[in-house]
Amino acid sequence: MNYSALELTKLLIACPSITPVDAGALGVLEEYLASHGFNCERMIFSGDNGDETDNLYARYGASTPNLCFAGHTDVVPVGNPYDWTSNPFERTERGGYLYGRGAEDMKAAIACFAGAAVEYIEKHPDFKGSISFLITGDEEGSAINGTRKVLEKLAARAEKIDACVVGEPTNPDALGQMIKIGRRGSVTFELTVNGTQGHVAYPHLADNPMSRIIKILHELKSHVLDNGNDYFQPSNFEVTSIDTGNTADNVIPAVTKAKFNIRFNDLHSSESLIKWVDEACRKHSENYNLKSRITGESFITKPGLLSEIMIEAVREVTGLTPELSTTGGTSDARFIKNFAPVIEFGTTGRTAHKVDENVAIKDIRSLSQIYTVFINRFFI
Repeated sequence: MNYSALELTKLLIACPSITPVDAGALGVLEEYLASHGFNCERMIFSGDNGDETDNLYARYGASTPNLCFAGHTDVVPVGNPYDWTSNPFERTERGGYLYGRGAEDMKAAIACFAGAAVEYIEKHPDFKGSISFLITGDEEGSAINGTRKVLEKLAARAEKIDACVVGEPTNPDALGQMIKIGRRGSVTFELTVNGTQGHVAYPHLADNPMSRIIKILHELKSHVLDNGNDYFQPSNFEVTSIDTGNTADNVIPAVTKAKFNIRFNDLHSSESLIKWVDEACRKHSENYNLKSRITGESFITKPGLLSEIMIEAVREVTGLTPELSTTGGTSDARFIKNFAPVIEFGTTGRTAHKVDENVAIKDIRSLSQIYTVFINRFFI
């Protein structure tokens, strides 16, 4: 079974794999890799609510080093399908671009690396090492039953990944601009401040929680967490919601809630930030409840052999020297970094998650070449 990277991308886009539904996407990749000698294993994990997540781990070879490509076939919802110029799962070519949900995030990258791996194996069937794929259907969702649990299962049976490339869209505008070597951490808070309801004309008979939550949020927002460092941009605090549920304009509310998020670099930890937020809450209120949810800690794979090989591959194909960056949101690299050095490189992110998501067909060809050069240099 031989497909070009473009053809394989089209087959993957045709699967409406909106989280948590697989819709056959993993099967397309599994069939392709198995036909070229990969040992394929489906790993299905269930959450507390009974939802199941399907994952694929495929490996060619049994020796070290084990070079792993990680990614996800699940995609975000399309929104209103009538806002799309063409069917989001119809893999439409138009004006030099391939349209469809998941084109940039990140089915094209999966297809490109798969094609590059197969090409390398066909030319070097007895190479010293292994190539593996860790593909989840849970990245755009809760990320609970995907990459993290696959890695834990591999570790439990003493199967090691020696280096990993994640195919997330990393380039702002043009292929070759940026390689991600780390990510900032993320912790989300939900703060509830309690008071006493009353008439706005008699504030002394009430206790307005809005006054106290405003003081808390002002203190947190006005504080400069840091100025960044050599590898990371400054940490930032952002309020995302303030709500009392109050429909009256003459009633002091009894309860006020706020939600906020901190994206932080390696000058902080989620633990230190939770402590800082709690101290600010205690300073301004005695009656509050603070909940926190940690999405991931900050991490970095410091520049070294892995990033240098990718830089050389990008430069050879595109003529550009990519920036090494830690910008952007979270990715499954936050789990992988506990098991192996990891970098991220994929398509651009111009249209990821947008209506009429698309990828330049020339970028699919170039990304395939970059991955091919990368694999060849990795196993020298």
